[in-house]
Amino acid sequence: MDSEFVDSLLRPGSARFSGKYLPKESKRGIIRTPMKIMRIACVIPARLKSSRFPKKMLAMLAGRPLLQWVWEAALATERFDQVVIAVDDEEIADVVKSFGGTFTMTSPACLSGTERLVELVQTNRIKADIYVNWQGDEPFVEGKIIEDLLQSIDKGDGEIWTLKKRIEDPLQITSTQYAKVVTDIQGYALLFSRSPIPCYRDDKENEEKIYYKHFGIYAFTHNALQKISLLSPCAIEMAEQLEQLRFLHHGLKIKVHETQFEVQGIDLPEHLAMAEQLVKLRHPSVVVM
Repeated sequence: MDSEFVDSLLRPGSARFSGKYLPKESKRGIIRTPMKIMRIACVIPARLKSSRFPKKMLAMLAGRPLLQWVWEAALATERFDQVVIAVDDEEIADVVKSFGGTFTMTSPACLSGTERLVELVQTNRIKADIYVNWQGDEPFVEGKIIEDLLQSIDKGDGEIWTLKKRIEDPLQITSTQYAKVVTDIQGYALLFSRSPIPCYRDDKENEEKIYYKHFGIYAFTHNALQKISLLSPCAIEMAEQLEQLRFLHHGLKIKVHETQFEVQGIDLPEHLAMAEQLVKLRHPSVVVM
């Protein structure tokens, strides 16, 4: 085996890391076999009329627009071939312009971030093999979380991927602000709910009760988005206000990977104050006004 070639495979930016080639033995030594490079696009949905936090996407966090934090975090992962913010109003578009982000206009009629993503795909404004839906109110997602999300996209184990995190704060178990998830033995979602699941019926003494919260970032194949575009809302989705229940209701499988990393989304006005504290911890050089 050519040691120089093997060493080159281990260097960042090499064929191994970029996915261009797969080393293969032959009688004549190592040859390079071309393999498909997966193009990954990231769409950041940004809706103006948020019901729980009106005009949230216009909010400022530590002196910068909330969306700017998300945009810069997405670029910093270096996993995406394309990043675009899907807006539904000129006010948000003006904010994105102010920090030099890339945006595209979507219909105000879209009920979810996934519907905005579907609109972009159907109108050929974005093309990829894998599409990541990164919510515009999640400024603290880091590269390691994206790696957890995308860890099996090349293994053919699904068409939709998402994340879960074990709940450590007991208050989150009963809070409807946090969606909970249970999975089967292979890691596919069985159910999502804002109620505590599973229900420990007998409440046995010293029984370890394990709950997982759903972290609402998704990766989709192009085929999955084509299927989702044809699905109608269902009763349980509307009751829980969880779009992923539509996918399960219509028979789509969702692979749920576990992450050890905690994040702080901005769902309510009071979450901004918590986010300011996180900025101080993670970015000491940033002056929080």
